[in-house]
Amino acid sequence: MTVAVFATLRPLGTLVHMDLSDTGTTVNVIAGIAIALGVVGVVIPVIPGLLLSWLGVLAWALLGDASGGVKWLVLVVATLVAALGALIKYLLPGRRLKSAGIPNSALLAGGVLGLVGFFLIPVVGLILGFILGVFLVEQHRLGPGQAWPSTKKALGAAGMAMLIEFTAALGVAVVWVFGLILA
Repeated sequence: MTVAVFATLRPLGTLVHMDLSDTGTTVNVIAGIAIALGVVGVVIPVIPGLLLSWLGVLAWALLGDASGGVKWLVLVVATLVAALGALIKYLLPGRRLKSAGIPNSALLAGGVLGLVGFFLIPVVGLILGFILGVFLVEQHRLGPGQAWPSTKKALGAAGMAMLIEFTAALGVAVVWVFGLILA
């Protein structure tokens, strides 16, 4: 089966014919889709985006037909990028929350209400539930005047964590693309 696909490495609009009955091509396409879904999935809180991107590279390294040295080097570098991103994702925002004095109980309440909100109002409810959970705990702890500034700091930390994970997933994707070029 031959399929025409737009190639990103060719001039815009040029069609490249790929034979999807070729195992290597099929693995490349599936890995690319997994990596792209992982990068996009970082923004959707339910999808483990960074893990999905890394699994795409792992599948490519294990099942792809690239030369051995290149694919293992790509896997090692992608693993380091993903691990570093995952570590920084928790350390940096966590330190910021601790310095702002926001307790873990506020984040736990935000997570629980976010999960409830996800089922009540899909996707948007997750974010609204998180905000409401943090706000309610902070209002109980600090009073109504200080609850909103504290909630904004928690939202900023959550946004920073998402940005760090997005950057790491994008880094994994870039490493994989370089691996495709070198292979």
